[in-house]
Amino acid sequence: MSNTKILVVDDEPDILEFVSYNLRQEGYAVLTANNGLTAIDIAKEKTPDLVIIDVMMPDMDGIVTCERMRAIPELSNTIITFLTARSEDYSQIAGLEAGADDYITKPIRPKVLLSRVKALLRRKMSSESNHVIDLGDIKINQESHIVFFQNQEINLAKKEFKLLLLLVSKPGKVFSRQEILDVVWGKDVFIGDRTIDVHIRKLREKIDDNYIKTVKGVGYKFQQ
Repeated sequence: MSNTKILVVDDEPDILEFVSYNLRQEGYAVLTANNGLTAIDIAKEKTPDLVIIDVMMPDMDGIVTCERMRAIPELSNTIITFLTARSEDYSQIAGLEAGADDYITKPIRPKVLLSRVKALLRRKMSSESNHVIDLGDIKINQESHIVFFQNQEINLAKKEFKLLLLLVSKPGKVFSRQEILDVVWGKDVFIGDRTIDVHIRKLREKIDDNYIKTVKGVGYKFQQ
């Protein structure tokens, strides 16, 4: 049996059972939740390799659930994909902006579901096996915490490294100040916005300020 853990989140019992059954038939270890809050608790405890979340759920929808999961450092390597019955581009775009890696459209066909799941898990394995992030002038070795800029090693403090790693994890995505605080410093730590600004300034001094862009009133993004 596979050790791969997949968390399926859907408020519709029939969908939850259908998806879980097909995944278990492939040998995956399946966890289930019928709402966002329960899903977050399970994800924190079990650290699944993949989370499949329905977009349209009461109380806390899939997009908010995804955003909250993405703020949990332990889930930084977890792949998240949405189940969506919507045909509008909005739900797909909003989902990807929330930190999802992909989406699967309802009605679900078993072969398509399993094919997408296998592809996403291969992506995760490939990412984990390659500890070096190559961004041209910037190269980051995640395992040894070493950063090179234009082939010269630069020294980054621990928080500077985590901040850079967060920004480059999704080039072009705007990370809000709250997201940065939650991931880099943790939700239980209370610091001022000025602390983020200082760390951003130090990063810009070390890797060229053209890479890290300020989005006024929102946060920061890494732009190649």
